[in-house]
Amino acid sequence: MARVDPDELHDPERIYIAGSLRVALRIEEWLTMAGVDYAVQVEPFARSLLFSSLRMGAAFYVSSGQAAYCREQLAAAGLGGGVVEAQD
Repeated sequence: MARVDPDELHDPERIYIAGSLRVALRIEEWLTMAGVDYAVQVEPFARSLLFSSLRMGAAFYVSSGQAAYCREQLAAAGLGGGVVEAQD
């Protein structure tokens, strides 16, 4: 399993947003090692206080059936800071 195009995921759900390349690479490595198909898109996630500009991050999506598992395991691996909670 590996990185796929967003339209290849069945019922995609955002699970994580990484604010740095270093974190994004760690998330990609974890998802690949776990055998999870995922998609990545660049999305705004915060505003800079100094210049009021949007900060961009890497948003990770997986199929909805794997979302809860991925969130739980990423948090257990110490990567919980960017986990996006499920939308009910």
